[in-house]
Amino acid sequence: MNIWITGAAGFVGSLLVRHLLEERPVDFAHLVLLDKHFPQPHTDPRVRALEGDFYDPAVLEAAAAHRPDWVFHLASVPGALAERDFLLGQRVNLEGTLALLEALRPLSRPVLVFASSVAVYGAPLPPLVDDQTPAAPSSSYGTQKLIGELLLQDYTRRGYIDGRALRLPGLVARPPGPSGLASAFMSELLHHLKAGTPYTLPVSPQATMWWMSARCCAENLLHAARLSLALQEPRVFLLPALWASVEEVVAEGARLFGADRKEAIHYLPDPDLEARFGRYPPLRAERAVAKGFQTDINLKEMIVQALK
Repeated sequence: MNIWITGAAGFVGSLLVRHLLEERPVDFAHLVLLDKHFPQPHTDPRVRALEGDFYDPAVLEAAAAHRPDWVFHLASVPGALAERDFLLGQRVNLEGTLALLEALRPLSRPVLVFASSVAVYGAPLPPLVDDQTPAAPSSSYGTQKLIGELLLQDYTRRGYIDGRALRLPGLVARPPGPSGLASAFMSELLHHLKAGTPYTLPVSPQATMWWMSARCCAENLLHAARLSLALQEPRVFLLPALWASVEEVVAEGARLFGADRKEAIHYLPDPDLEARFGRYPPLRAERAVAKGFQTDINLKEMIVQALK
């Protein structure tokens, strides 16, 4: 078996690579990694790291030397950056995804796991988000992800790929520093709770989000690749996630790392940002749960797994 991963040097991609090589070994012949740059070389002889834009014809041609059985499409321009730079978001998130699909079309119907996003629901959200909630993106990023889902479903219908798209919630904890994500404060909060250093949140204590550790996400990506789906089954999954307020996460962080952590966290809410990223309602992902997708057990587990 051969596996491709786009965005393989990124936050989730690098963790998925580690899962495949070390933590959840999978029996494969070649692991083809696609990203613009790899900070360190891979020593495993089964790994081939291809540097460049994943949608570059030369990169895709080189990858095709190892015809894939599984493809994890994780590469994207994140939401805030896609909103600021419309053409960049279009080129990577939309045109790049289409180029990847076209490269896969003649390659014997590989499984394609597409990292979509809850951004497809837009804002404001209804009182409950579940499997029947319609997509209504209110950002370029959300629109691009929704179009990617539609393309995936059409290429699956035509028999070119065996696709499945996962609508991912807020994933933590991303490495500290700029990420191009407006929701990066979720990860920054966890890092500062662990370190005990002061941090000012751009949302109020009552702000609510959907939380998932990146490790849990990686497990769900692998589960999606292994999942057997009938051709007529829906191919888009809203994943289960923990629904919790900032106040609850801070309290759990204080229990884990020390009561003084509460005093280090301050609040300076940005009304526009909180309206988009701090007013998430309860989430019910019954279809994904029935198919075996999982979330973190509780907030403590989420924080511990996120900061490993």
